[in-house]
Amino acid sequence: MRIRILSSIWMIGGFVLVVYMGHIYIWAMIVIIQIYMVQELFTLARASQRERQLPGFPLLNWLFFITAMLYVYGRFLSKQLTTTMHSDQVLSHSFKYGLIKYHMIICYFMYIAGFVWFILTLKKGMYQYQFGQYAWTHMILFVVFAQSSFTVANIFEGIIWFLLPASLIVINDIMAYFFGVFFGRTPLIKLSPKKTWEGFIGASITTVLSAFILAYVMGQFEWLTCPRKDLSTGWLHCDPGPLFKPKYYTVSSSVPDWFPWREISVMPVQRHAMAFGLFASIVAPFGGFFASGFKRAFKIKDFGDSIPGHGGITDRMDCQMVMAVFSYIYYQSFIAPHHYSTDFFLNQILVNLTLEEQINLYRQLGDILNTSQHKLQS
Repeated sequence: MRIRILSSIWMIGGFVLVVYMGHIYIWAMIVIIQIYMVQELFTLARASQRERQLPGFPLLNWLFFITAMLYVYGRFLSKQLTTTMHSDQVLSHSFKYGLIKYHMIICYFMYIAGFVWFILTLKKGMYQYQFGQYAWTHMILFVVFAQSSFTVANIFEGIIWFLLPASLIVINDIMAYFFGVFFGRTPLIKLSPKKTWEGFIGASITTVLSAFILAYVMGQFEWLTCPRKDLSTGWLHCDPGPLFKPKYYTVSSSVPDWFPWREISVMPVQRHAMAFGLFASIVAPFGGFFASGFKRAFKIKDFGDSIPGHGGITDRMDCQMVMAVFSYIYYQSFIAPHHYSTDFFLNQILVNLTLEEQINLYRQLGDILNTSQHKLQS
């Protein structure tokens, strides 16, 4: 217990520091977590005796991982990459935008290189093991890496869209343990015998209330609410928009006089936060149940021993991965603006037009704007 508490304090302190440092550092933290998770799962199904007969085979797994990382982050962060490269003066214009424009085909041929490498290394008597490892690698990349990568997309829309869902998972986990220990009587699911209905319901109510309060607190800070449009690390200033501006509601006259508030302020983001709270408390725990079943299938207690007293990184991230995907989809469906912006058109111009075409477009726009100005003046 002492080791568990000390490692928890260390993790929380490190997490707060990384969030304070900003978007790029949070992204780096996510990548490190993904590397540890993938390493734990690669090791889980690896037979060391057979691996010795296949020199270089583990490198193939990491080639697929690097390919997936370049593809996924290249797609999620294309806008930030374009803006950052536009301000960079070191690399040539054609080289920079060639990387962005042909990003997909570069990643495709990296994957094909791994595929051909796999076929060429097939060894008689090892076919079943090698194809099993090939399927295992792709399952890890899809279930673990792809899901956790949605976290990075959330970060650059505003740290709040990463921090709020992640915090709710932690709160729900703690509250489920607390209510289960003190009030738990009825088993919830056979995969996790210690889980109880009392813990599940108590944690759900607490998590939804916490979501409502945390959204208000986090909504006060521009550092958490402003989106990052490039890959810089400077301080952010932005108009928080209507989502983070409180709306005031007058309390009904039927409320008793002893009630201290005659007017209540609620941010629109707090209503969305309650949806996050419901998902974090009702659906996301099934990520933990999935992991429990997975460990039972392999007859192991933990995925690893990366965190003293807690097990492996994967043991702490099972629910977070499910939550990350939901947060991204919810944000894109109900919160993100769905109109074309000047940033969108600028990114398309920088990626798809050559330097000469951009200069020509600039001149044409100048002529059109001058003509429009003369007409207005006349």
